[in-house]
Amino acid sequence: MKKLPLILSIVSIVATAVLYILHFSAKSDTGTTSSVQTVQTAGPGSIVYVQIDTLFNKYDMSNDLKTELEAKASGIQKDLEKKGRSFENDVKSFQDQIQKGLLTRSQAENMQNELQTRQNTLQNFQLEKQQEMAEEESVMVNKVMEAIRAFIGKYNQEHGYAIILTTSAASQTILQGDDALDITNEVLEGLNNEYIATRNNK
Repeated sequence: MKKLPLILSIVSIVATAVLYILHFSAKSDTGTTSSVQTVQTAGPGSIVYVQIDTLFNKYDMSNDLKTELEAKASGIQKDLEKKGRSFENDVKSFQDQIQKGLLTRSQAENMQNELQTRQNTLQNFQLEKQQEMAEEESVMVNKVMEAIRAFIGKYNQEHGYAIILTTSAASQTILQGDDALDITNEVLEGLNNEYIATRNNK
């Protein structure tokens, strides 16, 4: 029997999604001494700044959410790999039966159609999960940013700074700044204290 063609582009279907969500390259943090100096020298009306990379990397809420997201991504990857191995084994079995002439043309065509349907289903499943994880990553970032904004709003009611800027390794909004105007450590400590207290009360 003439060998039937088989579309096998999905043999190595594994999760390429995720991630890693949020590879921030953190700048060096200022020490405790800098935090004390900030309180002393950056008075009301000052223009100060925070290093957003540091907040994302060291804020406990951010790390907890990233851990949850990574665990979900790992589960999806394992599921995709399991489905991919099962599909690959069935493809090999089909090829073996074709080579040995164990299938009629009609049987071979039906099996090929079934494999093609499974291939499409796996591809759609992979794309769906990639999109799902991208959306969850975006929501995670928004949650962290909203928590940071809310805390800084309350924090600034006490300090009365004129402007609080953000900078990062990527944006480099501030190329150089006085360490006394860097309130990152103060904000980070306050964020973590507030989050830990809220988490412990749940």
